[in-house]
Amino acid sequence: MFAGTANAHPKLVSASPAANATVAKPARIELHFSEKLMPAFSKADLTMAAMPGMAAMKMASASALSSDGRTLVITPKSPLPSGRYSVAWNVVSTDTHKVAGTYVFAVK
Repeated sequence: MFAGTANAHPKLVSASPAANATVAKPARIELHFSEKLMPAFSKADLTMAAMPGMAAMKMASASALSSDGRTLVITPKSPLPSGRYSVAWNVVSTDTHKVAGTYVFAVK
C-alpha cells in the first residue's frame, strides 16, 4: 500500500514502476493521483538506497505534471543503476489539500 493517503485529499492511485516492483531501468517514473494537482507545489525526489560501502544518494531528476494534471512524472537525468530506490512525493491538489508519501522499487 502507498503511504500518505487520506479521505478528501488527493490519493496516489497507481505508480509505475509499482511499489515494491523490480524492473529494468525505467526511463521515467509516473505517479497517478485521484485529483488534479498544482504544478508549482507538486514534486518528487528519487533516492537510491544505501548499500554496503555506499551511503544513500539522491538521484538527479526532474519532476513535472503531465497534461492531464493528475500524473506527476519523474525523469532521471541518467539511466538508473541496479539497486533499490525510494520515491518521496509532496503534492497539493487544486483545492489546496497537501499530501506526501513514499514508496520503493528496485532496478535489476
